[in-house]
Amino acid sequence: MLEQLLNLVKGEAQETVINNPSVPNEYNNEVVAEATNTVASGLRNMVAGGGLQNIISMFNGGGNNQQNNGNNQQGGINGLVSNPLVMMMVGHFAGKLMSKFNMNGNEANNVASNLIPGVLDNLVNKTNHPSDNGFSLDGLLNSITGGKVAEQQNNGGFDLQSLIGQFTGSGNNGNNGGGGSGLMNIVSQFTQGAQAQQQKNGGGGLMDLIQGFLKK
Repeated sequence: MLEQLLNLVKGEAQETVINNPSVPNEYNNEVVAEATNTVASGLRNMVAGGGLQNIISMFNGGGNNQQNNGNNQQGGINGLVSNPLVMMMVGHFAGKLMSKFNMNGNEANNVASNLIPGVLDNLVNKTNHPSDNGFSLDGLLNSITGGKVAEQQNNGGFDLQSLIGQFTGSGNNGNNGGGGSGLMNIVSQFTQGAQAQQQKNGGGGLMDLIQGFLKK
C-alpha cells in the first residue's frame, strides 16, 4: 500500500512539484517522498491516537461530498481542505518544505495546500471506486494497523461496512461483536496495531521504505 501511495503522490505532484519552478529539480524526489511520508504517517498517527472513526468518516464522507456537490473533484477537495486531519498534514508538510528545502512560507504553503488535499482526494476516490482493486479502505487500514483488519476478518464476524454503519449510525449493531463493546474492542485493537507500527517504523523507518521505492 505504501508503494501505491507513493505512485499516487507522484501523479499528483506533476504540476505541483515537478513543473513548479519554486521547487528545485534536484529536490523533486525528496519532496515527493516527504509528501508520501506526511500522508502515510498522518493517517497512521490518527488511528494510533484512537481516531479510527475520523479516518473512516473522512473516507466515507469524502465520497458523499463529491456526490452532493455535483462537481466531483472540486467538491471532494473542498470537503477535505476543511478537515482538521488534512489541515494538520498540510501544516506539517509546509513546515518540512521550509526547514528541509529552504522554501519561503508562501511557496511552501502553496505547494502543501495543493498537493496534500489533492493526494487525499484521489485516495478517497480510489478507495471508494469498486472497480479499482489497487486501493480499498480495508487494505489501507490493514497496512496502517499492521494487519489488524485481516486478523479481525480471520477471527470471523468482522465486516467493514457494518463498522462504518456503526460509526455513522446507519448500520445495525448485530455484527462486529455486538453493540458498543464490540465496536470499542475493534477500535482498541486497531489503535494498538497502529501504535505498534509507529514503533516499528520509528526513527525514519517509514521514510527509508519510501526512498527505497523511489530507487527502484
